Amino acid sequence: MERLVSGIKPTGGLTLGSYIGAIKQYVELQKQYESYVFVADMHAITVPQEKDQLRKNIKDIVAIYLACGLDYNQTTIYIQSENPYHAQLSWILECNTYLGELNRMTQFKDKNQKEGNQNLTCGIYTYPVLMASDIILYDADIVPVGEDQKQHVELTRNIAERFNNKYGDTFKVPKPIIPKEGARIKDLQTPTKKMSKSDKDHRGCILLLDDETVIRKKIMSAVTDSDNKIYFDEDNKPGIANLMTIYGSLSNMTMDEVQAKFEDSNYGTFKKAVADAVVETLLPIQNKYNELINSTLIDEVLDKGAEKVTIMAREKCFVAEQRVGLGRQ
Repeated sequence: MERLVSGIKPTGGLTLGSYIGAIKQYVELQKQYESYVFVADMHAITVPQEKDQLRKNIKDIVAIYLACGLDYNQTTIYIQSENPYHAQLSWILECNTYLGELNRMTQFKDKNQKEGNQNLTCGIYTYPVLMASDIILYDADIVPVGEDQKQHVELTRNIAERFNNKYGDTFKVPKPIIPKEGARIKDLQTPTKKMSKSDKDHRGCILLLDDETVIRKKIMSAVTDSDNKIYFDEDNKPGIANLMTIYGSLSNMTMDEVQAKFEDSNYGTFKKAVADAVVETLLPIQNKYNELINSTLIDEVLDKGAEKVTIMAREKCFVAEQRVGLGRQ
């Protein structure tokens, strides 16, 4: 069975976009792949975090993973920082990564333009190499990612291939899997940009733990257009296209099927249907989350996961160290 590796940063409440673009995929793919899903807490500290809130966010993500349907008997769930070999291998990989590659990383360039390099940490610059370590440390075959993360997997592939060519066959070269629909849910108020929990205007972002009243209000006030016709056109009707993507992803329908279903409906009717689909999806998740968040199961799952992945990673990291000449032998 091929192996899947992926993770999510605990930098705030998870969004509907996190669920559709990532967690829903993990749940479906765990039936086909040997799955390793982690909390990427080391990536979170590339920008300052309040420590108590960060720890709460870490626990919340694990509870949400389980509440959404990740089966800890099928999927290994762990916290990135509890395995020291992520960072250890990352340094070896950094020494085999070119500055030009990191300079081309879109997220770094965007942040550099917005904030200026005096406000950015070195971690913002080098974290794509840590991401590569996260993946190839476990000989991942596939990595489910959104379209905006595909560049990171391409860098990972380049690093793995370069290392193999230079030092001998050491790492598997992973492939990205990008869902055809729903990989990038957009902001409800500014539907030309990704839904983000860090956006100051919270009206455009549905959090997985938002209550039903808040969810319905956010969707009913979503920006659309004056056309009042429901068809998929991301360029000219980004708001409607985004709502169609949400509905289709949660209802397992194609955009053509969604369009056919609502071709005689107005925007109000359609938004209500979208809100119903979101609420029907999230309420059971929220109920399960509330059962889990103060249970002992979270620590039991994480202890089991940490023990398993640390043994695996130690072996792989040792091979890499031997290949580059580190250590006494």
